[in-house]
Amino acid sequence: MRGLRLGRVFDIPIQLNWTFLLILPIFAWVIGSDIARLTGLVNDLLGGSIAADPLTAGPTPWLLGSAAAAGLFVGVLLHELGHSLVAMRYGVEIESITLWLLGGVANFKEIPEDWRQEFSIAIAGPVVSVVVGVLSFVAFLVLPSSLDAVRFVVGYLALMNVGLAAFNMLPGFPMDGGRVLRALLARTRPHARATKIASEVGKTFAFVLGMLGLFAFSPIMILLAFFIYIAASGEAQQSAIKSAFQGVTVGDIMTPERELLVADQKTTISDLLTRMLTERHTGYPVVDSHGALIGMVTLDDARSVNEVERDAYRVEDVVQRDVQTITPNADAFTALQRIQDGDIGRLPVVNGAGDLVGIVSKTDLMTAFNVIQSRGETTTGLQQPGSGSEFPSIR
Repeated sequence: MRGLRLGRVFDIPIQLNWTFLLILPIFAWVIGSDIARLTGLVNDLLGGSIAADPLTAGPTPWLLGSAAAAGLFVGVLLHELGHSLVAMRYGVEIESITLWLLGGVANFKEIPEDWRQEFSIAIAGPVVSVVVGVLSFVAFLVLPSSLDAVRFVVGYLALMNVGLAAFNMLPGFPMDGGRVLRALLARTRPHARATKIASEVGKTFAFVLGMLGLFAFSPIMILLAFFIYIAASGEAQQSAIKSAFQGVTVGDIMTPERELLVADQKTTISDLLTRMLTERHTGYPVVDSHGALIGMVTLDDARSVNEVERDAYRVEDVVQRDVQTITPNADAFTALQRIQDGDIGRLPVVNGAGDLVGIVSKTDLMTAFNVIQSRGETTTGLQQPGSGSEFPSIR
């Protein structure tokens, strides 16, 4: 999730998604337009005696609404920092924290599979929210009545931060409560199985939340339910793929160099397009006379040349030289992550000398996953040729 970079906190990039800029004034308006009722709620739950009338005069409601909305998102940021700082303690790389429509998201490079570590990371966010809520409540108690406007804001934040912690502890995987559930399940079962169970619980929770949103005419609840359902399904699938690819290397499933169709750098663009049409290929690795990889050339590269100039331009003029590569000994799951992160269709496979030894595509990886699943293999590598089973390589 990309956004406007604000800076760094504890060396973690902090970003604002454009949806945050949309929802913040809406939150401010919702709070500001309901100051009288919210003041009564704060008084009832926190034992206060704030007079509502002064808070509803003139522009005061909108100033209070803006302050409360901003404070709410500061609480969300602190919540995500709680997750991130504990994760960093375990050596997890934090890519960013992003504030968006539904709150905040801490983007981890990878979530630990050790149940104790995941439990600690997941519980840290709600703990921080409770601490923020308690500190806000203390401020509500000690501030004088002459600062009732400030007392309203900190009282409101006390309730919302504790409410945020409670809501996040519901078992809606991948929310915090769902991750705590998976961590506890992973104590006695494989991580992939624990993920599947937590995901099913999360999807059930999302369905119930969505139905409540429909009956309550709450678009936010419906949107949150949709987000939880999609995220739970996606993480369960990712975990299943990772488990299936355990012990499987790129070399096991790549298309080897001897079976590859490669492009000569001296070929004209016109001839390249003709070849693409004939062979039904949209991309080729380009190698030199010694077999070293030069780069990749794709249909988009060929199309970038004007039609009247395609007989004059050659592959060497449009080849992409700065391409991601991978070694045959790398994990198959690592290859899939690189393809997904880079939004690319294939990765050239090179040896230590930089020579092209094969290519692995997203199709290869997903076909391999489907075959492994159909064979019931989830934790073992592929057998080598001659050992009883040869894994096919498919372009």
